[in-house]
This record gives sequence, C-alpha cells and structure tokens, in this order.
Amino acid sequence: MPIRAENRKRYPGEWPAISLRIRRDRAAWRCEHTDQHGERCLAVHGQPHPITGSKVVLTVAHLDHTPEHCDESNLRAMCQRCHNTYDAPTRRAGTQQRARATLAIAELDLGNGNA
Repeated sequence: MPIRAENRKRYPGEWPAISLRIRRDRAAWRCEHTDQHGERCLAVHGQPHPITGSKVVLTVAHLDHTPEHCDESNLRAMCQRCHNTYDAPTRRAGTQQRARATLAIAELDLGNGNA
C-alpha cells in the first residue's frame, strides 16, 4: 500500500529490506492473510488475483497499524485486496477524524469572523 506522506518518517530506514524479507523469505511471494474460517488467500505476487483477476502486488501490513512496530509477529504479507480489507476500518476512522478536524477549523474560522 502506498505510504501516506505524513507517515513516511514513521517507517524505519531499513523498511525496504524488512518488507522484502517478509514477502520473499517468509511468505514465498504468497498472500499470508487468512479469512474468518482460517482459509488462506491464494493470491501470488505478479499473478492474476484468483478473485479479482488484477495483477497481484504483494505488500506488507502492520497488524497493529503502527509503522514503527516492525517485529515479524506484527507483519503479514498481503495482496492488495486483503490489505485493503484489513485496513478498511482504520482507514475509515482516520478519514472521519480528518473530516472532523477540518470541520472544527472551519467552525473556528466562522467564530472569528473569518468567513
């Protein structure tokens, strides 16, 4: 997944090597995500996704959504579909938080006669 610009500095300098090690050495270029029934995703890096048909780009997800926490137990190689599904609740909460912050700033501006 693309790293948001404001989060880039939160990743360690060795992140590219960590990510490669997880994807190549541990996951053997296969998605490690499992569904609620314990079934592992069948997506393979560079191949058509078994469900969507799009070309798979394997990524590495932080299970606790904390980029600084790069212990292997907190990382999973995931296809884009699984990574997006896994991150959706956190992404939605972040979007809502940014929207509330924008509204709060607008309200402050209106209260100061800056409208």
